[in-house]
Amino acid sequence: MSDSTAIANGAAAEAHHEHPPYQRHHFETVDQQFDATNFAMWLFLLTEIMFFGGLFTAYLIMRNWYYPAFVAASHQLQIKWGTANTAVLIASSFTMAMGVWSAEVRRRKSLLIYLGLTLLFGLTFLGIKYIEWHEKWEKHHIPGIHYSVQSFVNPQSDPEVWNEYHDKPLQADMAQKTEEYFFLYFAMTGMHALHMVIGVGILVFMIFRAKAGAYTTGHVTFVENFGLYWHFVDIIWIYLFALLYLISRH
Repeated sequence: MSDSTAIANGAAAEAHHEHPPYQRHHFETVDQQFDATNFAMWLFLLTEIMFFGGLFTAYLIMRNWYYPAFVAASHQLQIKWGTANTAVLIASSFTMAMGVWSAEVRRRKSLLIYLGLTLLFGLTFLGIKYIEWHEKWEKHHIPGIHYSVQSFVNPQSDPEVWNEYHDKPLQADMAQKTEEYFFLYFAMTGMHALHMVIGVGILVFMIFRAKAGAYTTGHVTFVENFGLYWHFVDIIWIYLFALLYLISRH
């Protein structure tokens, strides 16, 4: 091998090893790393759609089977809390989108502000959800051995249900099916809240990393992919709000 060939090979090898600190060693280029990471994120979201899609399908089937029970049980939910949480999550989607934009244009201060606002909105959502769940606990609407159908058999025991159903109380056997509604309610809102808790935890991590200068040096893949996750969770809530709170509320 000639000296010129050896020098050329050495230069090529050196160039091959020169890459940004955020590029993983098993990727040849940053673009390849971005494409692989982005594909993995969309694949993950596809599995999430399949998971929540199964819950939505189960809800719609059982609602068709036990329609009077599901309608009566849905009136136990406070639309004001559901509406407030919907507004909170829509606002959080905006701040998250602005956070992604701030990372792309390398504005560290605004990135921290928007990530902090998104975190605040996420905690607000969980706080409102706690209020709702606590009310269900007080009314004995947690599925299990302590579940009570009294407010459905005798609507006068619950003012809100009485106002809507004073002329059509449920039969005892149909009233028992309201427990199915609340089982699905807690399954769906519980899994959604779990995704929110995970998102809040990641936001805290991102804020600490952003303070250290991450995400504003040209590598914004993590912020962009988390933004996709956050928007997905917000969209799932909009479907939950419509299915659990709004249908048959006339």
